[in-house]
Amino acid sequence: FADLSIQNVSLEVLENMERHQTKGFISSKALVVRRGAPFAVSMQLGGRLFNPKADSLRIKIMLGRLYAIVPVTFSKKISSSRWKAFMDPKDLNLQNPTIYISSPATASVGRYRFQLCIFSQGGKRCCGFGKFTLLCNPWCSEDAVYIPFEDQREEYVQSDSGLLFMGTAKNVVSRPWSFDQYEHGVLEACLNLLQVSPQHQKNRRRDYLNRSNPVYISRVVSAMINSEDDRGVLKGNWSNNYKQGVHPSAWTGSGDILKQWAQSGYSPVKYGQCWVFAAVMCTVMRVLGIPCRVTTNFNSAHDTNDNLVIEEYYSETGQKLKHSNDSIWNFHVWVEGWMTRQDLGAGMNGWQVLDPTPQERSGGVFCCGPAPVKAIKNRLIELRYDVPFVYAEVNADVHTIILSQGRVLSMSKDTERVGSLICTKAVGFPRMQNVTSDYKFIKSMTLKQKISSKGVLVFLNLDKTPIAGEPVRLTVQVVNKDSVAKTIKVHLNAQAKEYNNSPSDTFWENHGVVQLAPMEVKALQQEISPAQYEDVVGDDMINLAVVVEDMNSEERVLASEEFNIASPELIIEVADEHSIMLNQEHAATVTFTNPFSHPVTGVLTVAGAGLIQGKLQVQQRIPFIPGMVGMKMLQASLSFTNIRTTIRGFKMLSVHSV
Repeated sequence: FADLSIQNVSLEVLENMERHQTKGFISSKALVVRRGAPFAVSMQLGGRLFNPKADSLRIKIMLGRLYAIVPVTFSKKISSSRWKAFMDPKDLNLQNPTIYISSPATASVGRYRFQLCIFSQGGKRCCGFGKFTLLCNPWCSEDAVYIPFEDQREEYVQSDSGLLFMGTAKNVVSRPWSFDQYEHGVLEACLNLLQVSPQHQKNRRRDYLNRSNPVYISRVVSAMINSEDDRGVLKGNWSNNYKQGVHPSAWTGSGDILKQWAQSGYSPVKYGQCWVFAAVMCTVMRVLGIPCRVTTNFNSAHDTNDNLVIEEYYSETGQKLKHSNDSIWNFHVWVEGWMTRQDLGAGMNGWQVLDPTPQERSGGVFCCGPAPVKAIKNRLIELRYDVPFVYAEVNADVHTIILSQGRVLSMSKDTERVGSLICTKAVGFPRMQNVTSDYKFIKSMTLKQKISSKGVLVFLNLDKTPIAGEPVRLTVQVVNKDSVAKTIKVHLNAQAKEYNNSPSDTFWENHGVVQLAPMEVKALQQEISPAQYEDVVGDDMINLAVVVEDMNSEERVLASEEFNIASPELIIEVADEHSIMLNQEHAATVTFTNPFSHPVTGVLTVAGAGLIQGKLQVQQRIPFIPGMVGMKMLQASLSFTNIRTTIRGFKMLSVHSV
């Protein structure tokens, strides 16, 4: 009559991960499950059969030095607030019993160990061991990150690709991005990010306990994506000198960044700007099970003196001057995480702004959020975290001032420009979704220029969206509101600018004089040729301004427009795109039409999580063998060597199992 022994503990990895919506992480070789739902482990026993009447089972579940000891019962009732373990009495295999372990919906996120012990009569015991990784569970209604619609869970948790929106509100550029959460090594890097954080290093026990709360987790992640206060993932650089690392525009996905960070022993990866910080944060949040999306705010205000006013200065000939610490970025990118706010009350549940780009300190650290979007809309600036900062980013007023030798010649106000469009990727489709009305009460569109001036009005309009290789055509309308004739000086000025900076020197200007009869309106047509803008602009913006001056009264009025020039997209074609099969070779071709006024040369790179291992530099034909089923993004980028432009394209492919 031999003693009972546990010869093997099987983690039933495939079945558990299928049931827990984590099968994308299968390459990590670990058992990855979600909290608030049971998972199965089975034992192989030796010596004799398990005797339910005489033998008892206990499981010790460990996270760092925290532990819970859980008796294994025969009751299938699970609890949303504590750890439980049970055997199914109807389906009991006494040679290889299966045990179900169920975590509370408030369990902490992290890497767990467990010890299984059987106690038999006479005080003998035998043990087996195992490990599992526990994530948040948006499928569980008791979890603080529960999101009730399957298409939203697919988009905001499971999708490993997306679009980031850049450019300007009138000419939005969508940039493909690979979130890469299922790529080898990414899950480990995201879990290690929590371990490397100052909170964990300072007090492990408290950090493990706090990791039950997505508000806490997301705030830690927001600080760890930048490297200002800690061993964070990315180093920011807006200097235009990227020789020590990778140009922020060259990244195509989060995987390379997170893996490089982990492999270097957690030293910051060079370099990031706002969309890179946000996209990498989105990956980490999705990996940890917190629904997350990347959001762009067009004309984002950075109000350094907290007066909700941004001042802009122009010369009397329409050149924009660098005079103020306040600035407006043409776009700024952050993320929103979905969670309940038990600390603030149910009215603040839902999307929360989190901004990992290092701009201002919050609680002494460079991080921002979670700030409830509903609090921003209703200007509840006393609620945590960082609501006033985000409120200003989407709501500040712009005061435009014309100066001559330090003297103010005129001033106008614009209450519409800041936060004129806030958008994210639509659920299930590769297009933009406008979420501006979630952030602010939309006023009916008033006349864009409320001008205090009496005698003259000026309007500046682009005739159509500017496209690379074509002239920029614009119309200036000058209106004489008086019943006397006027002589008007017209100054037009164009400067190149980066999205986050004041403009550089003037590259195009035009000055003239017009005669206006009483009450007359004149339209002046102008154009900037490709040869005049191509070398200057690249991927940057153009700041175009017109100042009109009444020669008689010396009254001056300004109108301005900032715009980007749309690059052509790369076209990706796949022969049998509706029958893409797992583990079978397919081929794509990339085509590009050169719109520029001179020949170009460049390097073509393609990538696609779940389709291609790593990145390929190719000529035109791209062979690929899909390694994962589902919607996958194939993306290509062409970096030119003789102009400062990168053009991109992407194709969504649905991969089927054979």
